[in-house]
Amino acid sequence: MIQVIAIFALGINHKTAPVALREQVAFAPEQVSQALRELTTATSISDAVILSTCNRTELYFNGSASQAEQVIVWLAQFHAVDGSELQQHLYLHQDNAAAEHLMQVASGLDSLVLGEPQILGQVKQAYNQARNAGTVNPQFERLFQKTFAVAKQVRTDTEIGANAVSVAFAAVSLAKQIFGNLSKVRVLLIGAGETIELVAKHLQEQGAGALVVANRTYERAVLLAEQFDAAAITLAQVPAKLAEADIVISSTASTLPIVGKGMVEQALKRRKHKPMFLVDLAVPRDIEQQVAELEDAYLYTVDDLQTIVEQNLSNRQQAADQARLMIRAGVAEFAQWLTLQGSVDWVRDYRQRCEDIRAELLAKAVNQLSAGQDAEKVLAEMSTKLSNRLMHSPTKAIRQLGQDDELNKQTMINTLLDL
Repeated sequence: MIQVIAIFALGINHKTAPVALREQVAFAPEQVSQALRELTTATSISDAVILSTCNRTELYFNGSASQAEQVIVWLAQFHAVDGSELQQHLYLHQDNAAAEHLMQVASGLDSLVLGEPQILGQVKQAYNQARNAGTVNPQFERLFQKTFAVAKQVRTDTEIGANAVSVAFAAVSLAKQIFGNLSKVRVLLIGAGETIELVAKHLQEQGAGALVVANRTYERAVLLAEQFDAAAITLAQVPAKLAEADIVISSTASTLPIVGKGMVEQALKRRKHKPMFLVDLAVPRDIEQQVAELEDAYLYTVDDLQTIVEQNLSNRQQAADQARLMIRAGVAEFAQWLTLQGSVDWVRDYRQRCEDIRAELLAKAVNQLSAGQDAEKVLAEMSTKLSNRLMHSPTKAIRQLGQDDELNKQTMINTLLDL
């Protein structure tokens, strides 16, 4: 049987390296194709895929242990970083462990946010870039197709991505549960920081169209609003605009409440007591606690949402356990396929040797018959020599299995008899 080339997964991620180092070894999308060509030329590996996101840089490749060392050197040189420092933060998985790591990454089990769905698309993009660069051959073709199938099964058959695990996502999910279709709902976002930006992104993904961004600094409100085709106002305009909002989500750095009970009470009167859903993601609070006392105001704080997030994280952990079983099965199927590839070459070589022996002995027998030798003796001699030569190598292999390994010996005998 031929020796199958080892598969490696080499990289750094949010668990092993600080962001400063991750930034240094990240590949820009326009770099990847050239980097793959340089990598395969420098190390003589044939299969290579580069996955580079904000939280990880990983190289999947085949080769020997010495080539794996060459890849590490190449990575440090390509990004002009100190090799010894890089080594301290790298991980290197081989064969089944490499395949398992790839499947965990694609399924969202190795992400900063457990179960996040974007990573599968990023893995597919990395694979397509490698295919276009000519660095994906049959072995990696099979590995990545199996990975995509497993990741799809994880998404379909588990709840890994079904529950909100950030307060921003939880706020939007809760709004969607209350209002259903968000396309006709009017939303007021107070603040222009990272949290509100993430809320706006989730709202847009859920189909919300009418967004207004309010911020103390009007210019920052405009910058954020432009990203989501929203309107921008100042905090001073909030009392006048509040009655138009079905949903209010606030997250600022203010030390004092921005939205008071009286302000909401007046807005509800102008709305003719049509319900208003308010989410306060700020600490200290942006919305006075007494707002919850109003009959048509439904106020949720960051603590309320954190309880939801913690429960959802627990649900995702249970889904992750199911996903790991699916991944182990996928790894086993891929490993079996690799073994069969070696067996196919082994069987082909064995059959060819048998054919060569048969042709050689047949030619000798024909010559003997042409020379007038007794046909019965010629055939007997040929059959004896044929069986002896065909049995020599398999018999030697069976003996090497050892006296105690009867099951493996019988398996090999049955396999050879079926050839």
